[in-house]
Amino acid sequence: MAKIAFILLCHKDPEAIILQARRLTAAGDCISIHFDARAGAESFARIRDGLADNPGVTFARKRIKCGWGEWSLVQATLSAVEAAVEAFPDATHFYMLSGDCNSIKSATYAHEFLDREDKDYIESFDFFTSGWIKTGMRGERLIYRHLVNERKHKKLFYWLMDLQRRFGLERAIPGDLQIMIGSQWWCLRRSTIEKVLDFCRQRPDVIRFFRTTWIPDETFFQTLVRHVVAEREIETRTLTFLMFTDYGMPVTFYNDHFDLLLSQDFLFARKISPESTELKERLGELWASDRRDFAVSGEGKKLFEFLSGRGRIGRRFAPRFWESESTLGQERELMMIVCKKWHVAKRLLATARRVTQTRGLEYMFDEASCDIPHLGGLERTLEKRNRHRRAVMRLLFDYYGVDRLMICLDPNNVDLMRDFMSDKSNNRILEIQCTFDDDYLIGHAHRVGLAREETPPEVVAQLLPTLRHDFEYEGARIREAGFGNHFRIHQDRNRDENAAVLAEFFDLDMDAAREIADTPYLFDD
Repeated sequence: MAKIAFILLCHKDPEAIILQARRLTAAGDCISIHFDARAGAESFARIRDGLADNPGVTFARKRIKCGWGEWSLVQATLSAVEAAVEAFPDATHFYMLSGDCNSIKSATYAHEFLDREDKDYIESFDFFTSGWIKTGMRGERLIYRHLVNERKHKKLFYWLMDLQRRFGLERAIPGDLQIMIGSQWWCLRRSTIEKVLDFCRQRPDVIRFFRTTWIPDETFFQTLVRHVVAEREIETRTLTFLMFTDYGMPVTFYNDHFDLLLSQDFLFARKISPESTELKERLGELWASDRRDFAVSGEGKKLFEFLSGRGRIGRRFAPRFWESESTLGQERELMMIVCKKWHVAKRLLATARRVTQTRGLEYMFDEASCDIPHLGGLERTLEKRNRHRRAVMRLLFDYYGVDRLMICLDPNNVDLMRDFMSDKSNNRILEIQCTFDDDYLIGHAHRVGLAREETPPEVVAQLLPTLRHDFEYEGARIREAGFGNHFRIHQDRNRDENAAVLAEFFDLDMDAAREIADTPYLFDD
């Protein structure tokens, strides 16, 4: 059976490290700890003393002062790996962790997972062709010698790099290596670790090369594993669930993310908030259990964006000063039809176009594929339409040569409604309130990518209350905005009640309003 030697790099919070080590070794696994030399000797002594009676714990022979992006992180990892290889001869797998990582499955599940296939788990994509690096330096990471830390000595870092560029001091990459890149959170078999250590002893030239590359923890092991192990034995993925925000910062998980984490197809997750003691305790108890029945799905990133960013869509772009100070025109009238069920609003819009002879556009601020005339490029993307929304609407009024337009909006676009309703033009909102049964919510989850056909029913069931609450929350935000000229029809009201509201909204007689209220299949899903 698999036995994991965890390679733990940490630099703070001795009590949390002691607790983490005890939990991870409770099921028969072991751990090798490197505690950053920049941290105080007293903190390190507390860790050693707290784990002195645990035979499943060892420490890196030498403590290294680590810096982000530096070779020191690889050096610290190698030191901890060497200690683990020597101390734990029966360890079958070596799993890289940080102090911010936590298990999200049981040890039993993890051992059976690793026993299932004889493979290494490490992200390793081609450095030059994969597009793994999204921003910043690419080839410059390798071909120039980086002698100082970019974060600590920014001016000197770029001055030295520019100096090498001007004098043509680019260096060659070792010819027999294909440089790979990926996450530093890997899980490698013992045979692979031994091959990597042997390679390091035999190839000091490669060590010298990587010592002065930038962010080598994303390239060193990723390159060497591909060099010493056959591709068929490598699974190009990490077993640690991690995500990044829009700003490139790691997402932090809290107490209320327990169910979300358990449903992901990973063994560990990072970063867990230091304050989330309840989450850590629950995950620690889970690791020590014999549980095997996990309803695994792959929607973690989409689910997290949804759960943490409710109501944010449509509020992403702040109005520009030239937008907020402009107007659609005092004599113009914008009629906003707001409905979560897009097909309902589209059906009503189609009937209203015919009955009122008013131009109308569908979800132009929510749906990229919405048919919209050419407006000099502002119409090309949802980002541009939302950012320049007043300019877009003015151009549409001018394009059609009218003073009255209808558009459909999703209820989450409250800030856009607020912006238009604050305009000097004569604008109004018709909110179509619908009921949402479980079948509709499940269909919605599939349409927006929160679930797939293979998503376990238990995961979908956990999602439904949040979706229903989210829809209710959007309606509450609209009510709380206190808009004037805000009209509502409801799926559960009779035809005449809705027609009376439509007559006032569209300024129609009751016969014409009833014709709109009688739109065929209006509320059918």
